[in-house]
Amino acid sequence: MSTCTSASRDFDEPLAGTAATARTWLLVEQPGPWGAKALTSSRLDPALGRALEAAATDTGVRVALIRRPGRPADRQVPGRRRVYAAHTVPGAGWLRESVEGDPARLLDLDFRALGAGDHSGFDRAMGASAHRGAPLTLVCTNGKRDRCCALLGRPLAQELAASGVDGAWEVTHIGGHRFSPTVLVLPHGYAYGRVEAPLVKEILSAVADGRIVTERCRGGSAWERPGQAAELAVRTAAREFTAGVLSVVRTEGAAPRWEVTVAHADGRGWRVTVAQGASLPARPESCGAALATPARMDVVAVREVTPTPGG
Repeated sequence: MSTCTSASRDFDEPLAGTAATARTWLLVEQPGPWGAKALTSSRLDPALGRALEAAATDTGVRVALIRRPGRPADRQVPGRRRVYAAHTVPGAGWLRESVEGDPARLLDLDFRALGAGDHSGFDRAMGASAHRGAPLTLVCTNGKRDRCCALLGRPLAQELAASGVDGAWEVTHIGGHRFSPTVLVLPHGYAYGRVEAPLVKEILSAVADGRIVTERCRGGSAWERPGQAAELAVRTAAREFTAGVLSVVRTEGAAPRWEVTVAHADGRGWRVTVAQGASLPARPESCGAALATPARMDVVAVREVTPTPGG
């Protein structure tokens, strides 16, 4: 039986430049079943879910629900739940953690400040502090959104948890279910597609060493999609896999062609030409959806540039 995932894989659809865009992720523990739009169709108060969606709009913050791997029906809402906020901009990233009984306190947050990288309001409202544990490994498992996430994501999340990956969580939606199993790793904010447990463990080992694995990487969520593709292309061309040293400093142009400037912390820079193409032949972007030609980010050229004196 063909699925959106098998079609994407069979047509070798590129992964680079397909990650969800979010400078800051806000994650709320919510066990139990999730609907397709989980913030308003779970055991979370739907009025709170709608309010969180509205508060996050156009702020750079993306809100998602998380739960520990296992059977959703067996998971009851805890008296106190984990809440995480993670800022993913290289050189300014952080991961904060709270154990909170009342998620309605999230409405006290200044979402624009949170999206800009200021966690002081989150700390005050939620009693949060720096996360000291393992990186968060978020596996999309929401079968109500797309069946591939359940069929492929849930076994991966359970395998990771059973093998001792402390930071393994199921997450409601990180985009791109046709690339299932999809994984987002925080605090660095890089997303991956078509992954298996051994590769995820390699990714986490690299994170512990301050490195980024580019194999099956979809991009860093801090950047828009042309920037995601450009940054990954520079990493490959320059063989630079250290985390936090590359930044997308400028994106000029508009679809279907952009000039992206990528800067290194050591002063080097690159100009990357990215063109938007169409993934052919047509395939479903989600299971049950009509045939379509998803946009793809193709890197046309990578040119190292000499920085100007004093610039």
